[in-house]
Amino acid sequence: MSKTIKIGTRDSELALWQANTVSKKLNDLGYKTEIVPVKSDGDIILDKPLYELGITGIFTKTLDVAMISGKVDIAVHSMKDVPTALPQGIVQAAVLQRANVLDLLVHKGDTDFLNSNGTIATGSLRRKAQWLNKYPTHKVEDLRGNVNTRMQKLKDNNWNGAIFAAAGLERINLKPSEFINLDWMIPAPAQGAMLVVAMENDNFVLDAVAQLNDIESEITTYIERQFLRTLEGGCTAPIGAIAKYNEHDDTLHFKGILLSLDGKQKFEIEKTVPINEWKKLGFYAAKEILENGGEALMKELKEQLKK
Repeated sequence: MSKTIKIGTRDSELALWQANTVSKKLNDLGYKTEIVPVKSDGDIILDKPLYELGITGIFTKTLDVAMISGKVDIAVHSMKDVPTALPQGIVQAAVLQRANVLDLLVHKGDTDFLNSNGTIATGSLRRKAQWLNKYPTHKVEDLRGNVNTRMQKLKDNNWNGAIFAAAGLERINLKPSEFINLDWMIPAPAQGAMLVVAMENDNFVLDAVAQLNDIESEITTYIERQFLRTLEGGCTAPIGAIAKYNEHDDTLHFKGILLSLDGKQKFEIEKTVPINEWKKLGFYAAKEILENGGEALMKELKEQLKK
């Protein structure tokens, strides 16, 4: 175990928390580690909505380059930020046990706006579309930056609230007392999961990291990302998916959603299958949506997001 495993990460508080978590787990197994922070374009370009930057994986690209060039051995990501197709030579090494999958609304103490007109903020098209579907009279403002930056922007603006992933706030103890769990909102595919990627030819690192893998989290995120990939949605399209394992009857329950940008069109699917049918669950669910009108909407979305 002489090799020191260099862990690449973004330099936000949440990303560093994730990298340190992986580092500690590897240290506990007897491996030496070093954390190497890298700034990504997604952290630098904050004045444009993500979809306008026109590329998926803006948060992962810089780390991919660092790994391919040998500066780091592994990279730790929020799995929902990772494109469904990894670059050549890079492989999924482990999915850690999943945390809270929910989105939540952080508000300022007064929730009357939920019954009238209101303004909330989010940088996610998925959250925006689902919010407008439920609250068609509301306004949604764009909100970018790491968790701490977004929290500050919420304080500095006269918005009624902003939407965050619960897992991110919980991991760095930023969850305020004024929040509402959005249990009706379908999360991003793989939300709440942490992914470790490595080079496919680095057996020492792959063997080390494989020990951190949680099989249930690996299967549920695989299904959700397969659903996303089959719909051909980058991480910018308004697509949500959640798969859950039920140990009582050994089944998987899946819910998927595709919406128009304004939230007016919504395609939803729900399926429960025996555990042994997990490998194609996301694929079949997405195909069903595409065949029932989703294909036309996906074409429309691609055109709109090009502009």
